[in-house]
Amino acid sequence: MSGTFVGMPAFPKAAHEAVHNATLRGNLRHATHTIRAKRAKAVTEVSDWAELREAGKRIKDHTLRHLDRYLVQLEESVTAAGGTVHWAADADEANRIVTCLVKATGETEVVKVKSMATQEIGLNEALEAEGIRAYETDLAELIVQLGKDRPSHILVPAIHRNRGEIRDIFTKEMSGWGRPAPEGLTDTPAELAEAARLHLREKFLRARVGISGANFMVADTGTLVVVESEGNGRMCLTLPETLISVVGIEKIVPTWRDLEVFLQTLPRSSTAERMNPYTSMWTGTTDTGTADGPGTFHLVLLDNGRTDTLADEVGRQALRCIRCSACLNVCPVYERAGGHAYGSVYPGPIGAILSPQLRGTGSEIDASLPYASSLCGACYEVCPVAIDIPEVLVHLRERVAQGGPVTEKGARVVLKPAKGHAAERAAMRAARWALTHPAALRTGQRLASRTRRFHPRTLPGPGMAWSASRALPTLPAEPFRDWWQRTNGGRTAHGVRDGDRVAGGRADSGPSVGGRGDGGRDGGGEDGGK
Repeated sequence: MSGTFVGMPAFPKAAHEAVHNATLRGNLRHATHTIRAKRAKAVTEVSDWAELREAGKRIKDHTLRHLDRYLVQLEESVTAAGGTVHWAADADEANRIVTCLVKATGETEVVKVKSMATQEIGLNEALEAEGIRAYETDLAELIVQLGKDRPSHILVPAIHRNRGEIRDIFTKEMSGWGRPAPEGLTDTPAELAEAARLHLREKFLRARVGISGANFMVADTGTLVVVESEGNGRMCLTLPETLISVVGIEKIVPTWRDLEVFLQTLPRSSTAERMNPYTSMWTGTTDTGTADGPGTFHLVLLDNGRTDTLADEVGRQALRCIRCSACLNVCPVYERAGGHAYGSVYPGPIGAILSPQLRGTGSEIDASLPYASSLCGACYEVCPVAIDIPEVLVHLRERVAQGGPVTEKGARVVLKPAKGHAAERAAMRAARWALTHPAALRTGQRLASRTRRFHPRTLPGPGMAWSASRALPTLPAEPFRDWWQRTNGGRTAHGVRDGDRVAGGRADSGPSVGGRGDGGRDGGGEDGGK
């Protein structure tokens, strides 16, 4: 990636500040609860949702295993359809390619479809440095751009703003970017949408260069797909003479049949709709004199850390992500901290595993992201491609705390442990030693059980904040191993089988586990009746 958000601290500090913003928390709570409730209802309409989820997982895994072959096939298909394919190893190369392509047209303005890949590489800033102005046309992205803000959600980038704030932004900032907001603009959704529509229409009509991302790329036909809800994407894809699409290499699906699976799961998981209002597909170029669509089409295939992520057998499942944002809407951490705290265009649970892999864990903020989770597992339950986010989070925590071999820029290197994790490393090493020495573990468990009356009710030091609002678990009177041996795995208690006791304390007739029915010594070696 091109770097974290400028000036952003590590997640713990950023989240600490965010949770004290009552307006932000109110906006997030309302939006995420509404979206996830609608999604849950939409999913229940599909009787084979579990099968679709598994199919999506398998298609993605198959594609990632054979990514080299499908990328070559895609290039051949796009080229045969009249397009040009460019390969970008990192953000700098992608920005350089796009900037040169725009300059070659002689234009100084471009219109953009919402694209997380271009946000990832900082394309708008790179174009601005070369005197080219990029206009975001997605309503939420427009709000973010006019407000000199950063996106905080994958699906709804301006989720942290309420209607009053949006009205104020439009009234104050629209005139500096083009057509001003109407006089007397209120905060009703219809008026805000109309103000954006009028503001953007003039840009659509005069734009000669469009820049997009893509939700999917079909390898066997060279077709790119964008799904959206407003129609702005359709305008950007059909009106400009030149279209430049910047897409991550993991967005490939092999065939149209594979695409059909995701066109069912993505809308329900993101907008809780049966299908997107606008599903735009384009293959190569058209004759602009007789048909809608670009006369010149360029596809920039972006790596930017994806190949390194692919080399990680555990972490690579993050590349299955179809950017639905379902994991954000159920995450208790995201709901309280918001997207800006993650310091990346990819917030929430998926950002906590994707950003540290694309950017590495060298920075303080990237090293903190794998810890931005309660590991409750809700993100895995709703993921339409079954990414086991908790598993990857734990895997990355080990990388941060322990270091070890990873792939960086195609080469195997050994990472040093991140700073500030010495206590965690010591605790893990102590746990590993104890778990590999049964006698020491058994002694420690017995000692802990026998001294439990002296244990504190709150943790000391930094742990005090955690235990101030939580009850510490109480230790049992005896370790599990001792209980198991004493009761023969729960089958006997004081020499009597469970379920065989009567009110008077005598056992019913019948053999015990040890082969005797008189309450004698059982198979576990304990005296009966004691």
